Amino acid sequence: MAHDILIENGMIVDGTGAEPTPGNVAISDGVITAVGETSGEAKEVINADGNLVTPGFVDLHTHFDAQIGWDPMLTPVSWHGVTTVLMGNCGVTFAPCKPDDREIIAAMMESVEDIPREAILSGLPWNWESYGEYLDTVESMNPAINMAGMVGHCALRYYVMGDRSVTDQPTSDELEQIVSIAGQSVRDGAVGFSTNRFLGHRMPDGRHIPGTHAEHDEVEAIARAVGEAGGIMQNVNNFGGDFGGERELLRKQGNATRVLFSTTAGDRDTSGKKVTSMIEELNAEGLDINMISVPRSTGGIVGLACGLPWTSETWKKLDAMMPEDRLKAIQDTDFCNKLIEEAKTLPPTGKPGTPVRPATDLFWMGDEEQPDYLGGPERSLASLAEQAGEHTSETFLRMAKESNGKALFTHRMFNKNLKAISNLFDCDYCLPSLGDAGAHVSQVMDSGWATFVLSYWTRDLGKYSVGEAVRRITAAPARVIGLKDRGTLAAGQRADINVLNLESLAEKMPEIVHDFPGGAPRFIQRGKGYQATICNGTVTLRDDELTGARAGKVLRNGA
Repeated sequence: MAHDILIENGMIVDGTGAEPTPGNVAISDGVITAVGETSGEAKEVINADGNLVTPGFVDLHTHFDAQIGWDPMLTPVSWHGVTTVLMGNCGVTFAPCKPDDREIIAAMMESVEDIPREAILSGLPWNWESYGEYLDTVESMNPAINMAGMVGHCALRYYVMGDRSVTDQPTSDELEQIVSIAGQSVRDGAVGFSTNRFLGHRMPDGRHIPGTHAEHDEVEAIARAVGEAGGIMQNVNNFGGDFGGERELLRKQGNATRVLFSTTAGDRDTSGKKVTSMIEELNAEGLDINMISVPRSTGGIVGLACGLPWTSETWKKLDAMMPEDRLKAIQDTDFCNKLIEEAKTLPPTGKPGTPVRPATDLFWMGDEEQPDYLGGPERSLASLAEQAGEHTSETFLRMAKESNGKALFTHRMFNKNLKAISNLFDCDYCLPSLGDAGAHVSQVMDSGWATFVLSYWTRDLGKYSVGEAVRRITAAPARVIGLKDRGTLAAGQRADINVLNLESLAEKMPEIVHDFPGGAPRFIQRGKGYQATICNGTVTLRDDELTGARAGKVLRNGA
């Protein structure tokens, strides 16, 4: 038998949790035909040479709803072994949408997810109204990797209620429409429904986005319709404001269908145990509820070309400049001195003009090929300034000059404490994810989360065995969204596969590019150690470089 691709001499990690075993993988017509011992020739042979052979990774939290319009390669995640992405998270989606509402729907996405509105409006054809029609459009764009989507509460509520969706509860007729369209959207291919109750997510005019204050009865009715159609419910909860109420809402949804929600760990070593205890208790009741969390500290990237630490008058002038002009500006002694003097005279914390990013929470990412995400207190901007006998603004500007504007700092706003993150990941129902790819593109870069899970939590720390780590980023998330033919390596499964060198696996330093419509900036981050990524039987990445192949599919509910 002649195979299309034969992967030889690999250490197979099949996604079930089993540890690596030597063997081969044969692929024909986009399907795995044999695992372990194989026979016959192949059109292409990949010699894994002892590298790990794993299922393709499944990213449960992206916002590629817009980016697919101008970047069908779906970078950066396609550099990091991801072969399936879930978009439509956090309640903000582009469908359903009436033609007259396109501006406001795009504005919601911009306000919540920092995707430029003009890029959204100009980069997509907007030739749909229903969610199923939106998926048809995505399918016509031939993505490099697989895409699944959820219909969002914001768009659906606005579609039915208009501007009243922001502040009012639906009438009985409106609720019936909302529930009906949610169920139909899943039958048309959405793998679920997303809702958002986080009070920090607002409309451009400052009001909370539609659905933030939806009553439990509305969300529960939607969950029943979505569950009957085979979909999941994805949540962004208001745990900080109403932990008990949000817990009860998760239970109500869980009685109807599978549930997924996002969470972060607190600052203390013991943080994370409250939410893990909650989810373990809910699952002990027979529910199917899972959560995801980003596997490292995050909150933003700070540097001369991106977010600046101070917000006073002269710093705002610097922020308004194009990135290439900022380096020239800080070479001017008078201008630079104004920046420093303003930073030195800022009022106390909490007052207007206070830096939005405290220097104690900004950690230098280093000047190597690979970023330092794990540096201790000595790597903070505050400590670096103290060591140099400078004000923090002097240190920031000096490092910017010395690096030709490339010095970057991670703002550790969320998941500051690695022990607290570890507490979350002790829970069987907590999966690493939450990279937010496609959103906050000029602010955050966590798209390499899967690489970090394997390189840090698995190889360096031993938190997971190799088999368990691979399961948590392949078969486990595939199950959550109902993908039965992906996530494991077995005959008959779709051929979404990675071949990777665990010892050299790493994320490269984030960098700013200007490839969004209109030249808007975004961060990208390449991976290292990926010998090959295969999607639907086609090699999409070879030796860390994309091949240009676009073999992805839109994975509709029930696929």
